Amino acid sequence: MTELDDQTAPDPQTDDDAYTLDRRLVSGILYSLDAKDRDTLLSLLEPLHPADIADIIEQINPYDRRRLVALYGEEFDGDILPELDEGLREEILAVLSPAVLAEAVRELESDDIVDLVEDLDEPQQEAILDQLEDADRVAVEQALSFPENTAGRLMQRETVWVPEDWSVGQAIDHLRNAPQLPEQFYHVILVDPRMRPVGNVTLGKLMSSDRNVALHQIVEEEFQTIPVTQDEEDVAYAFNQYHLISAPVVDVDERLIGMITIDDAMVVLDEEHEEDILRLAGVSEETSLSDTIFEAAKGRATWLFVNLLTAILASLVIDMFAETIDQMVALAVLMPIVASMGGNAGTQTMTVTVRALATKDLTAQNALRVARRELSVGALNGLLFGFVMALVAGVWFGVPMLAVVIGLAMVVTQIAAALGGVLIPMALDRAGVDPALASGPFVTTITDVIGFFAFLGLAAHVLL
Repeated sequence: MTELDDQTAPDPQTDDDAYTLDRRLVSGILYSLDAKDRDTLLSLLEPLHPADIADIIEQINPYDRRRLVALYGEEFDGDILPELDEGLREEILAVLSPAVLAEAVRELESDDIVDLVEDLDEPQQEAILDQLEDADRVAVEQALSFPENTAGRLMQRETVWVPEDWSVGQAIDHLRNAPQLPEQFYHVILVDPRMRPVGNVTLGKLMSSDRNVALHQIVEEEFQTIPVTQDEEDVAYAFNQYHLISAPVVDVDERLIGMITIDDAMVVLDEEHEEDILRLAGVSEETSLSDTIFEAAKGRATWLFVNLLTAILASLVIDMFAETIDQMVALAVLMPIVASMGGNAGTQTMTVTVRALATKDLTAQNALRVARRELSVGALNGLLFGFVMALVAGVWFGVPMLAVVIGLAMVVTQIAAALGGVLIPMALDRAGVDPALASGPFVTTITDVIGFFAFLGLAAHVLL
């Protein structure tokens, strides 16, 4: 049996677990799989959002995943597929029958289908494309022809447009008589005779205006078009910067070919934030909890090896002062404090810098001002904690000059951490290297090497 051992009543729901799946719900789903009770399974899944069902599929083991999809059968909701972790999509698609898969993908917007198939191998791509109607297949294949991580991959082909010289009444009648409209849209796009977007009209303005009002009189003030080859990070930045809800996508001749909505742009922002967090920790952005042990270990090994090399470099600095440490054991006791404080300070500054680079808040124009600010912060914290450690070392070991040495070393280390945390990410960004991925080991190395060298070097000259 795979039923969860949960006989106690669930705790009252708090704000922290408002969006956490109920353990008893998961337990009931697993029980229905054991009993092969399809009616119970459907009754449990029917009220759930596709994203919640995707979470359940991701949380249970592979054996239960296959059983759930098989028992779900023809009721399987296609909207679940884009919500699944990329590493699990191939596994789920392999279990779906051709008939169920065909129905599932037909429910999706073109941008969701592109997101679904772009990371699959060719046989599975063909299996999905074969289920689409000819027009939908052509639209998806055209989107796949654009470079990865561009607006062409992100956009949906379904758009709502009308000529720029129409009135409100003509537009409303057109929408009412349209055979099919996108599942979600927020604007009616106005186009000129050459199909170039010239403005957006919100649905609210459209519905609240008199029928004889010209559409060009109620267009939104803020209007942006997105080139089809624009990087998706820049697309997400534009949505966030200019508070866009949707934006038309244009080809090289500036003709309308698609539309991007805010939900897709926010997914990109979320993915970029997640990638930055993982890269700052030296973990591949493709990692997930569904990875095998070997995949997880392989994904983390590269930067662990880099960290090993940098740790050896720091150890060589310590070895240069081996005789100094032998003569005063207190140095070995205090060294980790200097390194730890420098490493933490460097990580703080580096994280702020990487985020500022990603959001374009840190540019060549304000780089000097930001560097001066971080240098001042480092110096101030160095003086503060240098004074604290001087007092601690003086009371602990009773050697006044040792207190002076560690105090000065803390100041030097904090300043080095501040400068390294700013300058290294900026230099890597200028060189075209992702600062989130590569900054950590270099900043840590600088703070360790300078921290040890300052502390042990001062100790060798002042104390011995």
